[in-house]
Amino acid sequence: MTRYLHTMIRVSDPDATIAFFDLLGLKEIRRTTSEKGRFTLIFLAAPGQEGVAEVELTHNWDAEAYAGGRNFGHLAFRVDDIYATCQRLADAGVTINRPPRDGHMAFVKTPDGISIELLQDGSLPPAEPWASMANTGTW
Repeated sequence: MTRYLHTMIRVSDPDATIAFFDLLGLKEIRRTTSEKGRFTLIFLAAPGQEGVAEVELTHNWDAEAYAGGRNFGHLAFRVDDIYATCQRLADAGVTINRPPRDGHMAFVKTPDGISIELLQDGSLPPAEPWASMANTGTW
């Protein structure tokens, strides 16, 4: 039997990344620091998802630029209201790379440029300002 545990992404600024995921409702559930290995592991989960679907943030203390897929592709989260979620993120300064024009899906990025897919459970009717936004990569 195989059971999903977590997804790991490497981050350059743990505080900025934790603040980003906090906007999505994820909270820090545990942290491990390795002086010898020079890294910190920070585990996040949505309430009730602890031990089921977690995100592991790996912060290597020695600076390194993560490019070419070294940090990861994307994470996906189901949200209760995609429009309200995107508005909350936009109000906090997060770029909405693919607005939820269809009332179902959007893409945003973490401070390290990792894509986060947001999925509405079902689809909401198209609503402004989202419905008329061009797919320009940013808005």
